[in-house]
Amino acid sequence: MAYCRLCKQNYPQNQFVSGNGPRYLVCARCAIEHDLADEDEVPQLYSDDLVKARFALFSRRYRLWLALLTGWTLYFTLGNDIELWSGLFFIALVIGTISTPVLYFLGSARFNAELSKLSP
Repeated sequence: MAYCRLCKQNYPQNQFVSGNGPRYLVCARCAIEHDLADEDEVPQLYSDDLVKARFALFSRRYRLWLALLTGWTLYFTLGNDIELWSGLFFIALVIGTISTPVLYFLGSARFNAELSKLSP
């Protein structure tokens, strides 16, 4: 795999802009940033489907943290005074607080693999 002259990153050959001179061995992202190519010439750089897939990937990655933060906020604001449900809600939040970092780090390899597939 070749590397980009500007950002020094390795990319497959289909991620490079074709041409000679200043466009030689420049990746699509750097070509857009340095005004060496128009967005019409580089369709592989973040199409709408790719943006949606990356957004879905990141939302799946961080949804546990958001649910945990929302749960603790609701517990301290509303659920603290309910007799039976506050105990059950507290136990569920403690289990979630313990398991969320473990699940987060166990899923990091899969996340990085899927992100590398979706990165131009």
